[in-house]
Amino acid sequence: MNILDENIPESQRQLLERWGIRTRHVGQELGRVGMHDDEIITLLQSVRRTTLFTRDRDFANPRLCHPSYCLVRLDCVQDASAELIRRVLRHPELKTQERRRGLVVRAGQTGLRIWRRNAVELSFAWPER
Repeated sequence: MNILDENIPESQRQLLERWGIRTRHVGQELGRVGMHDDEIITLLQSVRRTTLFTRDRDFANPRLCHPSYCLVRLDCVQDASAELIRRVLRHPELKTQERRRGLVVRAGQTGLRIWRRNAVELSFAWPER
């Protein structure tokens, strides 16, 4: 399940839906409006096989690696969120939920930084289109 944090605008969610990427939004379908970071982490631990996409810098923390979810911190302006989410979901290293599970990812314009619990940080450039 792909979950969007509150800091990703509804317009970006609608764009993802048009591209066939199903999502749920924190504060609308999951949780409540104004959830704190620790409450979101607890929510993710209770819902299996999830990927949270957020623009919140606090989530780009390797200590948040957990086997039941993936955190993706988007390093972009709000209006570029949908395009960056689509690129993350299409990246060969992250194409499936199974490959994403347990990771904390920072996605930016130049590529990805990936942390796995008790492992070396990995960096990947975006593949050629």
